[in-house]
Amino acid sequence: MDNATQINDSPKTDAAFTHVPIEILVSVGRARPLVRDLLQLEEGSVLLLDKRVEDLVELYVGDRLIGMGVLEIAESGEQQGQLCVRLVDVNDLIPKGLASDSLGISEVPSSPAL
Repeated sequence: MDNATQINDSPKTDAAFTHVPIEILVSVGRARPLVRDLLQLEEGSVLLLDKRVEDLVELYVGDRLIGMGVLEIAESGEQQGQLCVRLVDVNDLIPKGLASDSLGISEVPSSPAL
């Protein structure tokens, strides 16, 4: 095996970091009130958003958009009645051209021929 390399083209899904929980932010819309209106907010105030109920919501990890989805209410099981998101588009989570060594994968030199 001259000049052999052991490079896996797909990410290591069994790596230790895959067991670390992350937070996904679901953005349903933005409001842009004037400061004077913001200062007058109180219980019962209504804040108008720039989206409609049927619009897609955006899913973020940090400041990176990872996908789009539709808000739903779980209809069965333990989570019945809980708000959830059905994904309709998922962005590529591993950027193209990601160096294999950043995944902890490196070239293994071949043994000299005997």
